[in-house]
Amino acid sequence: MKAWLIANHFLMSKKFSELTDWLFQAAKAANIEMVLMSNADCLAFLGRGGVDAFKQYHETLPDFVLFWDKDVRLATYLETLGIPVYNSSKSIALCDDKSMTHLTLEQYGIPMPKTIIAPMTYENIGYTDYDFLTMVEKELHYPLVIKECFGSFGAQVYLAKDENELLEKVKQIGTKPMLFQEFIKSSEGRDIRLQVVGDQVVASMYRYSEIDFRANISNGGKMKAYQPTDEQIALALECTKRLGLTFAGVDLLFGEHEEPIVCEVNSNAHFKNIYDCTGVDTAKQIINYILLEKRNHRC
Repeated sequence: MKAWLIANHFLMSKKFSELTDWLFQAAKAANIEMVLMSNADCLAFLGRGGVDAFKQYHETLPDFVLFWDKDVRLATYLETLGIPVYNSSKSIALCDDKSMTHLTLEQYGIPMPKTIIAPMTYENIGYTDYDFLTMVEKELHYPLVIKECFGSFGAQVYLAKDENELLEKVKQIGTKPMLFQEFIKSSEGRDIRLQVVGDQVVASMYRYSEIDFRANISNGGKMKAYQPTDEQIALALECTKRLGLTFAGVDLLFGEHEEPIVCEVNSNAHFKNIYDCTGVDTAKQIINYILLEKRNHRC
């Protein structure tokens, strides 16, 4: 069986290349002939003769693509060629944009923090007034969370404690898409990450911070192995199902009575930390699940 592992050409730091190497080795151990390619090596050719030109550069198309990037245009293109892509382009797009994640899960009654999506504006115009923030303050109260719709590792997540901080941060974010959420005090500085592959939670960890309202390890948080409740497992699986994901990292918050609340769902969740914490090899789990799915599909 032949496969492509797609990674971003312009994001080749150790933090990212380590994961693609891990996936590559897992495929090799499963006797999959996998080729590591960047999105710059695999350009989408459209229009007259486009597909023929693409095939000239890539004489043999893969049996499937493990898409470890967020280049949804390329993922969509590969799908139009009839190549199975994991995760799908639609699923990656829904998770990459936090507002679309929440809009999708809202349809199924998934418990989430109260969320307000900022109105769209244009880059050459910006916000000509900030009157809409009055509704945000009234509904969410302070402190409240501000999130850029596109971001990773908690780096684009902020806490506003008053009107001045809210206005200052919104001006700083500028025209980039953003949303506002109620601050879940009962989960301050703590959450859980559940690693889902197929229809199973294969690993989970408790993340906590003594210095930040965010529990992300990248922001100084700590971690330990965690045994999720049946309710937490069911919620994580429901999220991945509704978003159409084959594998994901689901972050849950603790509600007032410890009931789980969805924070975020990550289509390309980094799994080194959870491996260090639990010893579970997510790369192996992903490869084995894709193989099982393809065998079942042939049957």
